Amino acid sequence: MLGLPQLTETSKQLPKKAIYTKFQMNTAAKEKIDADISRITIVNEIAPNKVNIPSGEDVKSFFVLLVSLKRKEYDEKTIATLSKLIPQNILFVLEYENESRLAIYHTKVMQTAWMQTEEQKVELKGLNLDTVWENIVIAVGKVNIEKGNSLDEQIEMFELNKKYGWSKFIVVVPSIAIREGVKKSFEITADHFMEHYGKKARFFIYNSSNLNQLDNFSSSSGINVMIINTQAFASSLKEDGRSKEARIIYSKRDEFGSRRPIDVIKANRPIIILDEPQKMGGEVTQKALKNFNPLFSLNYSATHAKHHNLIYVLDALDAFNKKLVKKIEVKGFEVKNFRGTDSYLYLEQIVLSSKKPPMAKIELEIGYNKSINRESRILGVGEDLYYVSQEMEQYKGYTISEIDPLRGTVTFTNGEVISTGDIVGDISEKDMRRIQIRETILSHFEKEEKLFDKGIKCLSLFFIDEVAKYRQYDENGDEVLGEYGKMFEQEYINVLNEYVTLLDTPYQRYLKSTCSDVEEVHKGYFSIDKKGHAIDSKVKRGSEFSDDISAYDLILKNKERLLSFDEPTRFIFSHSALREGWDNPNVFQICTLKHSDSNTAKRQEVGRGLRLCVNQNGNRMDVESCGETVHDINVLTVVASESYKTFVTDLQSDIKTVLYDRPTVATSEYFKGKYIKVDDVPTLIDDETANAIEFYLIQNGYVDMKRKVTDKYRQEIKSGTVAELPDELKPMAEGIHTLIQSVYDDSILQDMFTDGHETKVKDNPLNDNFAKKEFQALWREINHKYAYTVEFDSDELIKKAIAHIDEKLFVSELQYTTTIGRQKAEMNEYEVERGASFTGEKTRTQTLKHAETSRIKYDLIGKVAEGTTLTRKTVSAILQGIRADKLYMFKNNPEEFITKVIRLINEQKATMIVEHISYDTIEGEYDSTIFTAEKNTQSFDKAFLAKKAIQDYVFTDGSAEKSIERKFAEDLDAAAEVCVYAKLPRTFQIPTPVGNYSPDWAIAFYEGTVKHIFFVAETKGTMETLNLRPIEQAKISCAKKLFNEMSNSKVVYHDVDSYQSLLNIMNDPSLDKKVCE
Repeated sequence: MLGLPQLTETSKQLPKKAIYTKFQMNTAAKEKIDADISRITIVNEIAPNKVNIPSGEDVKSFFVLLVSLKRKEYDEKTIATLSKLIPQNILFVLEYENESRLAIYHTKVMQTAWMQTEEQKVELKGLNLDTVWENIVIAVGKVNIEKGNSLDEQIEMFELNKKYGWSKFIVVVPSIAIREGVKKSFEITADHFMEHYGKKARFFIYNSSNLNQLDNFSSSSGINVMIINTQAFASSLKEDGRSKEARIIYSKRDEFGSRRPIDVIKANRPIIILDEPQKMGGEVTQKALKNFNPLFSLNYSATHAKHHNLIYVLDALDAFNKKLVKKIEVKGFEVKNFRGTDSYLYLEQIVLSSKKPPMAKIELEIGYNKSINRESRILGVGEDLYYVSQEMEQYKGYTISEIDPLRGTVTFTNGEVISTGDIVGDISEKDMRRIQIRETILSHFEKEEKLFDKGIKCLSLFFIDEVAKYRQYDENGDEVLGEYGKMFEQEYINVLNEYVTLLDTPYQRYLKSTCSDVEEVHKGYFSIDKKGHAIDSKVKRGSEFSDDISAYDLILKNKERLLSFDEPTRFIFSHSALREGWDNPNVFQICTLKHSDSNTAKRQEVGRGLRLCVNQNGNRMDVESCGETVHDINVLTVVASESYKTFVTDLQSDIKTVLYDRPTVATSEYFKGKYIKVDDVPTLIDDETANAIEFYLIQNGYVDMKRKVTDKYRQEIKSGTVAELPDELKPMAEGIHTLIQSVYDDSILQDMFTDGHETKVKDNPLNDNFAKKEFQALWREINHKYAYTVEFDSDELIKKAIAHIDEKLFVSELQYTTTIGRQKAEMNEYEVERGASFTGEKTRTQTLKHAETSRIKYDLIGKVAEGTTLTRKTVSAILQGIRADKLYMFKNNPEEFITKVIRLINEQKATMIVEHISYDTIEGEYDSTIFTAEKNTQSFDKAFLAKKAIQDYVFTDGSAEKSIERKFAEDLDAAAEVCVYAKLPRTFQIPTPVGNYSPDWAIAFYEGTVKHIFFVAETKGTMETLNLRPIEQAKISCAKKLFNEMSNSKVVYHDVDSYQSLLNIMNDPSLDKKVCE
């Protein structure tokens, strides 16, 4: 094959099942490979003993894999996945019917054009296998190598480097901790940037005693980064300074060709990136920064002291709304006393079970012969605390009369009420700290199994203000546990014993092997003195940062090890002064065993755990990888030492002070003069349109008398039931709603926090409804796995794409407007804000004819082909067919042209896919455990206690009180014609060419009550297909085609917005054919 020597030929099949097993791939990854690939065969092995070419330094051998494809329009990511999984250099031959193409993964997937398989040839050119392999990469990827540069540097460049050629950067940070963190970030993201830009940045920490690094920084042609902390300015970079370091950089050096090192830096005109610039206002620092002669400076901070030109803003609220940070859950504690008693009580939680009524877990004092101990008991209605406590007088009259899981309260017969998290009685600070430690360990275990099953290590962080409370030293200098260390070990063993079972699951094996030694699961990270003892970190006067280098070694240089399941450490005790260095992404619990001295300190401490977590492969668990479940997985529990209300109120008030200025009312003045995109064309909101928007908001109760946005609007936008805009505003709908949602109100901050003491449903097993013959019959009908094929005529796609581009493509052009105006006599704040405080008298707009154009050469056809997974021939035909004025737009803005053309072609592809898709049933089915595999510890108030569902609790999407899904579930449960139903888990998926699709509901009706007894439904906020994204439309259409046209089952599928619309759809004559089949 490929004209390679016969001695290299082999024929070894590589079973897909073996790959799945070896690399422990999840169901979604397996399905992606199954959808694209039918068989993988090793057909050639290129090694020194077979081709008489010596091995290279990096490449000892490589393999040719023949991949038989199920479809020509395969997903490139499948090839990238295989390359990353198999630790060898691989040349792929991707074969579909009689055609094939060569593919290789080198920072990205590179491929040749399709041709007849027998015509494919590969030459082995090179003195060793390093150069042979590099020549194959060059041939397959069509890479041009410039003299003196490596292959990797030619594949792609970092954005700034690629667009503007800038290559010298200096990152200035305020502390040694952050300096080390920045360096670590460069190290662990090197492969990521290599994959996306084909180039690695050369980075180093500035050291005046190693000037070679400065010389390389100056002379190297690649991207070069110097990292320096402000402390170095005072010692090394102070002009006229007396230190040895200052004399080195400001004096001429022989080894520098009689140049001053500072002049070498100046000549490069570096770009300076300042992290927390407000901490760098000192005269020495500012003077040293000017000595660098920067091209410009970029200032990154949440709290700028001086405001320069704002080019990007992302505050806490935006970060949360865009799901870039974890959701915060707060466990607060309130200490109170009952009337005339000093009885101790602590209500830990309300315990729910599908088999029993709600129970309360209460810690109380129990009298024994020799001591009085505080112990937890799970108690129900009617139980008398006097007898539970072995007849202690203080509990007389405390018989439980009611347990309310919704409000999280327990009521006693004497009228006293206690809420979850309440501590009653006279308690010491020591008691409070023990409760906090226990609650942190409980929260850790509550989340850990769910995270473990997803390959995510769970960590918890304790902040303390005195090292001696965690670790002390005896007279021999040996470590002994302090007060908090002892408490932790006692409470950990108690909680561990509750969670260890006889089951032989991967998580139980992990608990019993790695997590059973209590001494190994917790560590303290502190500064170390010269004797090797942990000490309190010293904070420099006038600074909030510690400058101890030793303090950060363990914290900042062992992040990867801490994230591994092989490392038993799961609980970390850290000194509060180190808070700026600790931001491991997998911290899911933060406990402050100290009083936060300010609201800002609260925000900084919480900030240590806000980054989205990563799994064992280092993949970020963000919206891209988790979809809508990102905030189910990423929840940070803060165990506070005060009440929930006090903690959250203080934290919210501090967050509010650092939010950027936002509008607070939705008046016509606010909308007037703003631009929104309509079909990608920026469109001005004029007076008439602004008034129409305000009238729409008033008419629907979406603003109050003061024009503040109401809760009604916020709830309806979340649940997808927002009122339609008037016809004249509909084309602007997306932009208008974006503007309305930008209006700030204090209630928005409340969504960022949840109460950690809310009653949660921890176990939701299958009930007797699952075994009903009606549901089993429905489950047999839908419990299949499918593969699809898409065959459509390229000419048809070319015609549709050309028409779509001609109609929709708009690329912005550089224009300038000359306006002569005069200031108004009177004006208001909105006129000033939108620049309408001058009356325009004369305006003239002209296109910039001789604009500076980029010298970058674009492979236009290649880029579009890559983004649409079409052949170059098809893309070429589309581009040749569009109107000349549309093609000319490429010159105005190449990047925007390419992005928009790719999107417009893909929209047409999605439409055509539905018309030409066909499904086949493949081997395999789902196990019933998919309904219970997701360990959801969801709040009880978001659960619907159902009678007809296959699980006792149904969890619906949307945080609105009556979301579409919640109302639908209630109607299903009440409907006489419904026999049994299930909320389908997200892991129940139908493959489509635009991504896997998970329908919402499976419903079995009583025979004879409706036309079709089996129904699969998707609940949507609207039945208007125009209001759905094209990709979402395509997924729903594919499911309709599978269930309603192709499948021989009795199941009917449709998207619905209510139970009534489901009944209406039942009468649709187009679905009647299902009955006669």
